Amino acid sequence: MFIKTITAAAVAAVIATGAYAQDKTGWPSELTIGTASQGGTYFVYGNGFGGYISEALGVNATGEVTGGPVQNVTLVQTGDHLMGLVTMGPAYDAWNGKSELAPGLEHKDIRALFPMYQTPFQVVALKSSGITSVSDLAGKRVSVGPAGGTPGTYWPQFITALGIEANVSNAGAADAAGQLSDGLIDAFAFAAGVPIAAFSELAAQQDVVMFGLTPEEQAKVLEAYPAMAPFVIPSGTYAGHDYDQNTVALWNFAIAHKDMPDSLAYEITKLALDNNERMLQIHATASETIPENWDKNTFMPFHPGAVKYFEEKGITIPDTLK
Repeated sequence: MFIKTITAAAVAAVIATGAYAQDKTGWPSELTIGTASQGGTYFVYGNGFGGYISEALGVNATGEVTGGPVQNVTLVQTGDHLMGLVTMGPAYDAWNGKSELAPGLEHKDIRALFPMYQTPFQVVALKSSGITSVSDLAGKRVSVGPAGGTPGTYWPQFITALGIEANVSNAGAADAAGQLSDGLIDAFAFAAGVPIAAFSELAAQQDVVMFGLTPEEQAKVLEAYPAMAPFVIPSGTYAGHDYDQNTVALWNFAIAHKDMPDSLAYEITKLALDNNERMLQIHATASETIPENWDKNTFMPFHPGAVKYFEEKGITIPDTLK
């Protein structure tokens, strides 16, 4: 009876510790996750998930402020970061050697871990400016987020594709929000999982207007950029904004270097996708951090550890993505 009691306790301990019962051979003691600027969703999501990894897996994981996806994918490719958060547009460009940061370098050492959420493109301006659409940005001072980030890469291209000439500048999300409040810029065009922290703070402190793309603008952008998808930012996402905002969006994925130990990649993927209620405590965008969205990756091989997780869930990853 005593032996059975000890055995039951031991089994319970193994169940309770979860990842600690796994083979941790080759695991690093520290893990850096490339995020983006403070005030953006990547910063919140990446640091929150890093804390969760530290708590659950015993690896000291932290998010690092970066320029965003364009920089993150290269930092993972070069091995400077073992893990990063990326949007699939910049990741696809980098995979094919067309990164603005490292032109000519095919980023073939990156591997997909798990789907995160969609990144919609959105603009905020002071209501007193009279700006209500992207077309109104002609001749205006517009911050598009940090250079190398998703908005810093695509907003200037969108503006050009729409035939608009604007005075474009770069700044982190928190800095750009401050510049808008101080009247140093006329609009802040950004892209991040909603609600964007910097936008929420502006809505709470200032009389602002937010918008995406008009139907005509949306059609032109979707034609020019096939990687984009239509998206609607729902009414009520931000205080005082009781209207839907039509725009475009890109999917985000967490990625790792191919040399991340398989067992660690498996545990990180499992942690993100098996615990959605906890992920939602990190950020509301995690409602889309679910296994079913694996197919939003169409080109990047999944890490073998992630493949193991998906196959345990009954999901067949195509050979082209292994």
